[in-house]
Amino acid sequence: MDQTLALSIKNISLSFAKTTIFDGLSVDLIAQQWTCLLGQSGCGKSTLLRLIAGLQQADSGTIEYSEQLKSSINNIAYMAQDDCLMPWLSVLDNVMLGARLRGEKNTNASSKALALLEVVGLSQHHASMPATLSGGQRQRVALARTLFEDCPIVLMDEPFSKLDAISRYKLQNLSAKALQGRTVVLVTHDPQEALRLAHTVLVLSNKSPNISQFASFNSAIPRELDQPTITAHQQKLWEYLQ
Repeated sequence: MDQTLALSIKNISLSFAKTTIFDGLSVDLIAQQWTCLLGQSGCGKSTLLRLIAGLQQADSGTIEYSEQLKSSINNIAYMAQDDCLMPWLSVLDNVMLGARLRGEKNTNASSKALALLEVVGLSQHHASMPATLSGGQRQRVALARTLFEDCPIVLMDEPFSKLDAISRYKLQNLSAKALQGRTVVLVTHDPQEALRLAHTVLVLSNKSPNISQFASFNSAIPRELDQPTITAHQQKLWEYLQ
């Protein structure tokens, strides 16, 4: 499996109101692979995504992107915990929001957005307003909007957390297929989700060291959890997180 780096986080330190979040955190993210971040609430998982996305600045340290990514104008798609849908826009227009904000006039945008809504099972709701949707449907619109951006790096903060078990399983499969060849960083509280989707499982802590690699896998994703190797890792990961 390709081990080319997408980006390298070097010696990042960050504090809020005298509370240390990261103290010299360093980690490399492999290109075209899924990295899943686990850890207890408040350990900095979402903060790390915001740092990578450039939405927040560290007190010290650097994030270095590969030369290929440096040359890309729009290289990062970010899916936050909240769906962040614009209530005055239709589902279709919410999916195309990024293009609209950039002032892009692409005649194929609507067709692309409709195709993505078909993929996430919401094509019949393309003209609906967000207020008429369930929480799970809104999450699927946010996923379609993320896929619409077609970026080499995709940051996802608990993207399936509001879905029922069956929908979550289906969208995990869908995302694994749709984001093949991308560098994906997924924050999750679900060890099983991490083991299904990750090539690398990282555990964050607010103790030193801030981050540790729990496991890495060469097998294709998504994986079924009844595989002997995955079953063995489940128990170890639960114990590791306690």
